[in-house]
Amino acid sequence: MSARVNNVMQPKRQKIGVGIIGFGTVGTGVVKILTNRAEEIRRRLGVRLELVRIADLDWKRDRGIKVKPEIQTSNADEVIEDPAVDIVVELVGGYEPARTFILKAFQKGKCVVTANKALLAVHGEELYRAAQKAGVDLGFEASVGGGIPIIRAMKEGLAANRILSIYGIINGTANYILSKMTEEKRPFAEVLAEAQRLGYAEADPRFDVEGIDSAHKLAILVTLAFGTPVEIKSIYTEGITHVTPTDIEYAKEFGYRIKLLAIAKANDGTIEVRVHPTMVPEDYLIATVNGIYNAIYVVGDAVGHTLFYGQGAGAMPTGSAVVSDLMEAGRNLLYDSVGCVPPTGYDPDRREVLGIRPMEEIRSFYYLRFMALDKPGVLSRISGVLGKYDISISSMIQKGRKIGEAVPVVMMTHKAMERDVQQALAEINRFPDVSDRTVLIRVEGEEEE
Repeated sequence: MSARVNNVMQPKRQKIGVGIIGFGTVGTGVVKILTNRAEEIRRRLGVRLELVRIADLDWKRDRGIKVKPEIQTSNADEVIEDPAVDIVVELVGGYEPARTFILKAFQKGKCVVTANKALLAVHGEELYRAAQKAGVDLGFEASVGGGIPIIRAMKEGLAANRILSIYGIINGTANYILSKMTEEKRPFAEVLAEAQRLGYAEADPRFDVEGIDSAHKLAILVTLAFGTPVEIKSIYTEGITHVTPTDIEYAKEFGYRIKLLAIAKANDGTIEVRVHPTMVPEDYLIATVNGIYNAIYVVGDAVGHTLFYGQGAGAMPTGSAVVSDLMEAGRNLLYDSVGCVPPTGYDPDRREVLGIRPMEEIRSFYYLRFMALDKPGVLSRISGVLGKYDISISSMIQKGRKIGEAVPVVMMTHKAMERDVQQALAEINRFPDVSDRTVLIRVEGEEEE
């Protein structure tokens, strides 16, 4: 009998077996979606996605959904070795044993889906090569932006474009903290403690508030956008711990909001890759993204500006992304098209290693806040040093008079080179009339000079 009916290729299987390693928050979301949306998935895919086995070390915790005892195990190898498992979902996080689990699955000829951004940021090149060598799919939609379909957009939807730049709010914890600080004029430490109580921040929030999580995600986006590997250590990374309500209020006066942005730009054959607090004009859409939400601007030479927005974390949004990868890998298995889209979206033989522009060579606009003694000549000395390093001032605010005491002097600059700004501040910070280290926040969104 022909495999074709009405000129449509029919699936060769009746089901696709799924095995999950790690039954935490995201794993729970995945299981709920596979269970509650089983018929919708079957209508779209043509066959069932069958949950064959789940590995986790803690089976006592109530996750709000029942799992058949016969598919439970505490041994990840039982998931990988099970012949009924066609696709392995790695959700344990971290570098090891996650990396080993994925490589073992590849060796068994099994496709893998993961949400592990840290692993991909550090070991992605090894995993991409291993997947292609094994002739299997590696899906990682859930690694960036939670439920936002940014990975597939970068690999396929925007494939006709030369990507010019990416600006992203890609960490919900940091965005929640900055949003609360802006709305309620509260200090960082107080809002962080609240975020921890509400479960928006981890007990150890360092990866989120110091920009490390955003850097991991940016490394993945850069690989997809520019077809180049990028080492995590080459990404300039600065967190939000030094942002104060004072700076947020001055930003408002200048017409800006402060966001933790992940930024990548094509620049004369090199790329800028950086994560830091950034002032963006308050009338930009990304400036209005608050709370735990994420937003990613991608600018392509053909499509122009695009914006991807949604929940960047959580069981169901991230589970949605995982299941979308399961359906894609399942469809590829059904129709013998595994590997038709390379993991990075680029032909592996045609990827290029692009140089990462050193941070000191980038050009940006800057917000500078000095704490200077209110006495004659101090402001002119500060301005003189800025001028010496070719840094021109576009606007300035100085409020209040406290003769002989330190007062804030706030300046916005025209575009300047990072190296020059840092050298100027190092000199100014040594002034006896400057009482505290100068606050620097980079500014995006101004018109180019």
